[in-house]
Amino acid sequence: MTFDPASFVFSQPSDVTPIRASTVLPARRENIEFRTADGHVLVGELALPESGVIRATLITLHPLPTHGGFMDSHVYRKASYRLPALAGIAVLRFNTRGTASPRGTSGGKFEEGIGERLDVEAAVRFAAERGLPNRWLVGWSFGTELALMYGAVEPVASQVEGAVLLSPPLHRATDVHLKEWAASRKPLKVLVPEHDDYLQPAEAAERFNLVPQARVVGVEGAKHLWVGEKYAARVLNEVVEEVTGAASGAVELPQEWAGPVASATP
Repeated sequence: MTFDPASFVFSQPSDVTPIRASTVLPARRENIEFRTADGHVLVGELALPESGVIRATLITLHPLPTHGGFMDSHVYRKASYRLPALAGIAVLRFNTRGTASPRGTSGGKFEEGIGERLDVEAAVRFAAERGLPNRWLVGWSFGTELALMYGAVEPVASQVEGAVLLSPPLHRATDVHLKEWAASRKPLKVLVPEHDDYLQPAEAAERFNLVPQARVVGVEGAKHLWVGEKYAARVLNEVVEEVTGAASGAVELPQEWAGPVASATP
């Protein structure tokens, strides 16, 4: 059975609510589908602010599906739960080809990041056709490879402002792709956990020297999967700061909410 985002039951607490892993804040949520150029139907969810201007749009690219990555990977789920309400940001999550989640299973099969180029293109095209503004790619692990390989070349490049990378392994993405990003001059923010399994901050800084506009941010204590509310919150703060161009510097999203809330399984 496909998960229905309308199944969240909101209530108004008598006091402010601490924002925890399972806290869901109000948004306009809808199940979405879009088709790739080679005919696969991909499934996902779009969460929009309930009202007001959409300040930015995140097009999220999830971790490796053969190792448990999907659109509900916890940082992206929390982005969907929180950012429409806290930051006025739209969050588009989807399963790449052959990937399954409670939302459903996308058509096709895993293609080692090659056929997934068409998935990235289809997601960006969907966001553009919906008129969602200030579009950014946000890749995590395998998703960073997709962002780096396909985000700085057409037809995607002209449709996105830049990218934020979480835990880039730089396995599939090569120096060629980094040089394409350099040539694009598009912003690139790279969040690297201190204890990452694949690429740690010092090496990341060296590798991303090929992209003069890249900003590599080492995160003390964090690991590849950003487990722990402290680290997930840090990621969301860094993403919001980048995509909104926060003039005041570092963003600190609220940790409490005074309005209606729902609860989801963490």
